[in-house]
Amino acid sequence: MNKDIPYFKVQDLVIAVVPRMEVYKTEDDIELWDTYLINLKDEAIKNVFVSSKGYGYINGEEHKTTTLRHFFVEIGPRKAVQIEPIQTTLFELTNEYWVSFVYQDYMYDKKYVFVIGSIVPSNFTKVPLIERKGVMIR
Repeated sequence: MNKDIPYFKVQDLVIAVVPRMEVYKTEDDIELWDTYLINLKDEAIKNVFVSSKGYGYINGEEHKTTTLRHFFVEIGPRKAVQIEPIQTTLFELTNEYWVSFVYQDYMYDKKYVFVIGSIVPSNFTKVPLIERKGVMIR
């Protein structure tokens, strides 16, 4: 029965989108930022699976990105790992990261959604462990 299944809330896990320290642009003059998964727990998380995609409308036309999947065997305590680079042109879309992992023998999952217009300097905060400014969701 569903009532017999324990549901634990994901805590101390952050997704952050951070501009690169060096100004790096692609040959099409598109600036790249980096997306990080940050484990703020005092213990490692294991079998971490991250699925990312973007979707929305630009000028009335529907756009979807390819769904990317990443796997990390383990992310140590108080560690950050880079998930993927992201182009600034994708900030015009909703960017979704679905994370599942095992912690203390229980499987957790959580969806992190950066809505359109949320990845902007006015939303910057200091990102823990990376010690740079960016936009993050806890």
